[in-house]
Amino acid sequence: MDARQLEYFLAVVDHGGVNRAASALFLTQPSLSQAIRALERDLGQELFHRVGRRLVLTDAGRSLVEPARDVIRSLAVARDSVASVAGLVTGCVEIASMPSQAVEPLSGMIREFTEHHPGLKVSVRAASTAPDVIGMVRTGVAELGLLGTSEEPAAADLTLKTLRRQRFVVVAPAGWFARRKVLKRADLHGQRMIVGQVGTGMRRVVDQMRADGIELTAVVESEHRESILPLVLGGVGLAVLTESWAPLARQAGADVLDLDPPAYLNIALVNRKAWLSPAAEAFIGIAYRSGR
Repeated sequence: MDARQLEYFLAVVDHGGVNRAASALFLTQPSLSQAIRALERDLGQELFHRVGRRLVLTDAGRSLVEPARDVIRSLAVARDSVASVAGLVTGCVEIASMPSQAVEPLSGMIREFTEHHPGLKVSVRAASTAPDVIGMVRTGVAELGLLGTSEEPAAADLTLKTLRRQRFVVVAPAGWFARRKVLKRADLHGQRMIVGQVGTGMRRVVDQMRADGIELTAVVESEHRESILPLVLGGVGLAVLTESWAPLARQAGADVLDLDPPAYLNIALVNRKAWLSPAAEAFIGIAYRSGR
């Protein structure tokens, strides 16, 4: 078993099949299939069930995913650490982020990071909820994670640092609440709402208002944050979003109103308690400074 075999194995897992993995690796499909079978022979276990043209992980395959990511990550850290002796010139940091946090503060962090380290690359991976971010960091899919949660974030096996808080705001079509800048929660009684999926902060705020007796109709539930603003502008309903969306919403012509009493989201950076690549260490330094 060698690192290249593990890299091929993870490519099949991440791309959902041999054909797409082979294309991403610039290999032929037979060559990749042969490499996977060789790995299975080396380990003495089948890693995938062959179901027609589909590959489904076996229990042995699932048990290999996290150790394989550790090996590949450790090798990348070793290469980047040696290269950094001559200066932090090349490398890549992979960050899992929820959509709202990818708008801000992540975009600002990346801007500062690339200004200081123009030769380094940032790869942002999408995660819908805080547990998704934590899972991607824990299993090695990403080296760092940026998440938002209404509770104080915690994960005993990971390092989490709260950077700041973001306030929730109401986004409405222009003039929906004429000459208003602040809304009491009761002012939303009877409104149609566009909400995120269960587990998101924006959904939790709406569900809490409903639990408090405020009548709200969830007319759209969307996992795609980028669809919410066009739906609001089209008059489909109102939305509760974090203030990171406020500049885009105002620029698009929507009204942004504060909630009273306010609700907040804790923004936290997460990483594993292990060696990190020099690029990740540099990014953490910028992220921590931005949270002061």
